[in-house]
Amino acid sequence: MARTPSNMLPLGTLAPEFSLPDTVSGKTLQLQELKGKQGTVILFICNHCPFVKHVNPEIARLGNTYQDQGIAFVAISSNDVQNYPEDAPELMQQVAKTEGYSFPYLYDETQEVAKAYDAACTPDFYLFDAALKLVYRGQLDDSRPGNGIPVTGKDLRGAISALLAGSPITEDQKPSIGCNIKWK
Repeated sequence: MARTPSNMLPLGTLAPEFSLPDTVSGKTLQLQELKGKQGTVILFICNHCPFVKHVNPEIARLGNTYQDQGIAFVAISSNDVQNYPEDAPELMQQVAKTEGYSFPYLYDETQEVAKAYDAACTPDFYLFDAALKLVYRGQLDDSRPGNGIPVTGKDLRGAISALLAGSPITEDQKPSIGCNIKWK
């Protein structure tokens, strides 16, 4: 298992715009129509990564918990499906349904969106405020496959809760760790 850390895009960075196909609805969706009233979580994930599989139930819980509070969730897979066919769009749709994602799961075939966000690994999490300025990037929590620490989502949950409360979000943020994005 590769252990690639996040690149940690600078806080305050504006979310790069995108227009990508949603593997669940079949529609092409844009960031401006997806963003939440209070904030937006952009997460780079894929189907086959053991790090993503490890946190999938918590990702679905987070979406279900915070979407009603004005926090939008948008999952994106940018992996090269030529060499990693298990990450193909039709399989992304199946994973979204199986895992209970209540949010879009977009396919970044050109990998331009992953590059614009400086995404490095799966999972990679970004939280933007209502103005689409980056306020958190990094790990979901300290749990990793095999380390015995329960998956709680505490780091991302803490950042979302602080954003909703209008409280400062700590700048002491740990990089996510996961499989590297499978570049073409």
